Amino acid sequence: MTQIAKPMKKRRIKGDSGYGYAFIAVALVVFAMFTAYPVVSAFIISFQKYKPLGSEYIGFANYAETFGDSLFWKSIVNTLVYTVLTVPVGLFISFAVAILILPLRKKLQSVFKAIYYLPAVASGVALSVVWLWIFDPMPSGILNQLLNVFGISNSNWLGSSSTAMFSLVLMSWLSSHGTSIIIFLAALLGIDESYYEAAELDGASFMKKLWYIVIPCLKPTTLFLLVTGVIGSFQVFQNAFLMTGGGPDNATTMVGLLIFNNAFKYFEFGEAAAQSLVLAFIIASISFIQFKFMGKEVEY
Repeated sequence: MTQIAKPMKKRRIKGDSGYGYAFIAVALVVFAMFTAYPVVSAFIISFQKYKPLGSEYIGFANYAETFGDSLFWKSIVNTLVYTVLTVPVGLFISFAVAILILPLRKKLQSVFKAIYYLPAVASGVALSVVWLWIFDPMPSGILNQLLNVFGISNSNWLGSSSTAMFSLVLMSWLSSHGTSIIIFLAALLGIDESYYEAAELDGASFMKKLWYIVIPCLKPTTLFLLVTGVIGSFQVFQNAFLMTGGGPDNATTMVGLLIFNNAFKYFEFGEAAAQSLVLAFIIASISFIQFKFMGKEVEY
């Protein structure tokens, strides 16, 4: 026998559901004001010769100017070099430190986590001032003093096009790993102890446990940190702006710094908006590729 379908009743928000939607509404309003609206505005401005009063529609001229600008492509290459040199090494350092912290007692783990996370809380400007002191080209510079012990002469680390990028990379290697360390450590603590017990019964060494248990179990965490690390490195601005200003000879001009300069130094808001959307497309494409080829065997 066939049954006649009853008309669906309209759902009404009652009780706790109403409070839930109210909280979501607050988040959506904040998202719309500070994320969605700026993105839509940037998209519109990218087709304009922007002026505070009376902008002019110019079509794809800003995009043509962007793709024809040699400095834009140089900034892309600089950002790629910075990303390739910092993200994998940063993940390795964070993973190694998390492995070293894992066997410690909980209180001692908390002490080390606080120590490594402290730079993330400190002001980026203050950290840059410290690194400017380290890279001081004078003999009084900390790095130059250290190298003088080994008979290496002074170097103008931030003022030479051959060492400026390496200086920013070195700064990244030796700082800002606190968040990744804590996330790795949390993932390590979440691995079931029965895996290690079974491996010990089979006589597995530390390296075999690391290779066959730890690394496979940390694939979702590693993928997450890799994707967010690449996104963050492509958006890097503060280090280049405060340490080198993009110089010398644009050797450290990153895409984020170029966009900032075009918008707030040269007041080319339309071109800066076009460059920011191109950057967003590049980041989205790289993230898609990472999930496509590295997320196949990842289980969440």
